[in-house]
Amino acid sequence: MFERFGDLPLHVLVIHAAVVVLPVSALTAIVFAVWARSRWLLRWPTLLLGLGTLVLAYVAKQSGEAFVAAVPSLEKAVQLHEDRGNLLFWYCLVFAVVAVAAFLLLGGSSPLATGKGAKATKSKPLELVTSAAVVVIGVLVIWQTIRTGDAGAKAVWDGQLPK
Repeated sequence: MFERFGDLPLHVLVIHAAVVVLPVSALTAIVFAVWARSRWLLRWPTLLLGLGTLVLAYVAKQSGEAFVAAVPSLEKAVQLHEDRGNLLFWYCLVFAVVAVAAFLLLGGSSPLATGKGAKATKSKPLELVTSAAVVVIGVLVIWQTIRTGDAGAKAVWDGQLPK
């Protein structure tokens, strides 16, 4: 199921989406967490991107495993990439949970005259902890996405490009 999309390995397609969507999701969530005035606008994108990140990381992980199963000679070359990808999946799982928590817990005003989109603050300490969790896991997702992509690129391209 996760091996091919048409004539291309699914992993090759999915990782290009992951390299863009994971950092954008994390940055959106970080802005949502630290800039209270943006919350009315970024509440739903943060939730949807947070959950989408988990789905994308899962498909990337499964398609990568299917790719290596189809070409077993790659197993040793991509071991570091696979290890980093597995850790990235767990970061994305935590990120999705924290994004849902932020969606539910973080309050904020609305610039609209109707007040639509405003959400009352439940507890200031809870907001601070939630915001800090979003920032920490968001930075970890960005960092691990870079590390995972770097390991994958090196596994594929090391020694193949002219100097």
